Amino acid sequence: MQEREPGTSLLDKRTAILVAAFCLGLFHLAAVSGVISISTMPLRLVHVAMAFSLLFALKPASKRLAGTKTDLALTGVLILAILGASLWLISRWKSIAFSGGLTTDGDYYAGLVILILVFEAARRGIGLILAIITLVFFCYPFISPYLPGILNGRGYSLERMVLFLTTDTQGVYGIPIGVAATYIIVFTIFGAMLSRFGAGDFFFEISIRLTRGLRAASAKSAVLFSTLIGMVSGSAAGNVAVTGTVTIPIMKREGYQPHQAGAIEAVASTGGQLMPPVMGAAAFIMAEIVGVPYTTVMAVAILPALLFFGSAFFVVHLQAVKSGIEPRADDQSDGRPLSRVLIQGAPFIGAFAVLLALMLSGFSPFKASLWGMAALIGLDIVRSRRIDLDLIRKIAGSIAEGSRNVITISAACAAAGVISGTLGITGLGSKIALLIDVASNGQLILALLFTMVASIILGMGLPTTAAYLILATVVAPALVKFGVPMLTAHFFVFYYGCISTITPPVALASYVAGGIAGADVNKVGWTAASYATTSFVLPFAFVFGPGLLMQGDVFGNLLAVITGFAGVGAVAAGVVGCLFSPLSAANRAVALGAGLCLLAQFWPTALVGAVLLGWLFIQQRAARQVSLKS
Repeated sequence: MQEREPGTSLLDKRTAILVAAFCLGLFHLAAVSGVISISTMPLRLVHVAMAFSLLFALKPASKRLAGTKTDLALTGVLILAILGASLWLISRWKSIAFSGGLTTDGDYYAGLVILILVFEAARRGIGLILAIITLVFFCYPFISPYLPGILNGRGYSLERMVLFLTTDTQGVYGIPIGVAATYIIVFTIFGAMLSRFGAGDFFFEISIRLTRGLRAASAKSAVLFSTLIGMVSGSAAGNVAVTGTVTIPIMKREGYQPHQAGAIEAVASTGGQLMPPVMGAAAFIMAEIVGVPYTTVMAVAILPALLFFGSAFFVVHLQAVKSGIEPRADDQSDGRPLSRVLIQGAPFIGAFAVLLALMLSGFSPFKASLWGMAALIGLDIVRSRRIDLDLIRKIAGSIAEGSRNVITISAACAAAGVISGTLGITGLGSKIALLIDVASNGQLILALLFTMVASIILGMGLPTTAAYLILATVVAPALVKFGVPMLTAHFFVFYYGCISTITPPVALASYVAGGIAGADVNKVGWTAASYATTSFVLPFAFVFGPGLLMQGDVFGNLLAVITGFAGVGAVAAGVVGCLFSPLSAANRAVALGAGLCLLAQFWPTALVGAVLLGWLFIQQRAARQVSLKS
């Protein structure tokens, strides 16, 4: 074993990382606010250089080398390499742009270094899976002349690929990195600031108070808490880590089995990425790729998010009924008056109000978030009536923490740039869409099924942002070819990218929840997948029923709301096996059939679903009356 660094060196390294993270955040806040003026390409080059430097300093080459002098030396080489190559391209970008793309050998070698470091950053930041997927796509142009059939291509040289992917805005420095350098980093800082100022405690207390006295109060508060925190974190596994340590033990004490408590938390945390106004980072990227304002993405996401959490509420309530869990009379709050709680939470309420008001008024998301942060700080000063060193520490710590949170997202965005650039220059994207078209024989329902399977498989083991970036470039174009509106197609794959975090065999959110709950992670994963059954059906309903995305007429949207909530409730009853009392196998099938008919978004099927659900209600009511009389 090699000699470890002494503790003082580790302390110096941590300080240097914090300072670097703070500088990264401060630079981007100044850039997006207009304090400093910088063009698009230099901004993206600086972002990649600084984010990758932080990533290499924070993430060791391997667990075995962590903390060794070898790792420190390797980290130093990688940081010098990314800084040197980036500085070269920063000095050359104007010449390349104004000459119409004329490059030199120096540009090629700098680009080659950057591409190698993109693969390493993806491996360190996200995992080997993303690095391998990116490498496979990158290698396609070199082997395409030797492939048969539709995959055959003319091929490109290494030099051509390197220069295209690193000196243009269609590769590494494309839209994904552009979004990371503007929208995402500002929102991660905003989320970190909310957390450091105490938003988590406020959201938890509000959740507890809203569900007090209800059956399954702990599970319902977990769903609410995860929804609120999910709007801040935008990460399923991170959401579980933050909220699960509080909610899972409470659910276990209330009577839920460990694997059930873990599954409920995993499902609720996953849906946090779908909840406006601050969804996961992928939602900002979607807005840029599709070419619509972020407020449009928010509007599309509202009903699906409410249906997702409505389904979660139905599941936890019906599971409590089935398990015989009764309402608890004990009060889990600290007894403070609600008015005092709301006063304490005024900075968070005000920050979200400002954020929403400005975005709805036409402000860009990052400008709105800057004002949201200003409102948060200002209201906190008014509430505490002081400006002290602790406030400055909170602000500086939030900037540093938010910057650290964005570096893995930046690695995923850079890798996705390599994939999308390769798909664009080779035409592989249209070939994949053609493959899905041929395999489905022109049938939209089959194309949706193939897309669903591909989305879940590609999303397994990857954070939602990385999963969506791959799906948006590889799979979504296939649906657009079938006539599905672009935003609907992207939301379809985004939704499956989100729920892939609870889909076995690789379910990141379920693994984290299982560890906290002390349950078998595979059992937690399969239970979470069953609890989220509705989520596997809803994206199909989006395609056939635009009202679910609030894109129909008023009557269509209203009908979608009614049938949507009735449908997810019926599916939840079928999954759990309980309505007013446990259901037989036949009645579970009736409940599932009713739910699917209601979610299908067709008048005839909706009527059938309503009849089946009405019959089930009458039958269960009658059985309950007989049970009470006896």
